[in-house]
Amino acid sequence: MAVASNMMELGTQAPDFTLPDTVSGQDISLINGENPKATLVMFICNHCPYVIHIHPELINIERDYRNIDLRIIAISSNDVTRYPQDGPVQMKALANQLNISFPYLYDESQEVARAYDAACTPDFYLFDENLMLKYRGRLDDSRPRTGIPLSGKDLRSAIDAVLSDQSVNEVQYPSMGCSIKWKN
Repeated sequence: MAVASNMMELGTQAPDFTLPDTVSGQDISLINGENPKATLVMFICNHCPYVIHIHPELINIERDYRNIDLRIIAISSNDVTRYPQDGPVQMKALANQLNISFPYLYDESQEVARAYDAACTPDFYLFDENLMLKYRGRLDDSRPRTGIPLSGKDLRSAIDAVLSDQSVNEVQYPSMGCSIKWKN
């Protein structure tokens, strides 16, 4: 059963974190001395059909914004005891298979997901250069088996607005997907 994202209040300061990147093996911090114009934090996982459905558009967004001042960070917070396919080794394998260059971080304690009030995968949070929340919610209106093609239009519109110092449309729709798999 699909669940909707919780829609953190716009203007919220991004909760800081330091988590291990399953690809590079390095610890990655949200606040790291860089000040990109926009930062996209997304909660995803390996097994969720909603996330698998959007893989092509995640790759397109990374490609299209690669040389623009957007930092992308993916985080998986699922309980790997019950969902071993979402473990760090499998996360690294998927990142390599998809040939993504953004960090894919493992939130073993689930504290980061709780700090962001993440509810589902995928769940997107876009912050400005001051790490103030400007967008949260869905990629677009495409879902598995709906026949609606991926476009990334909702997220792309927000990214473009933040990068060009424009206001982001405040009409924002929650993401839908698999629930975060919380530890018991």
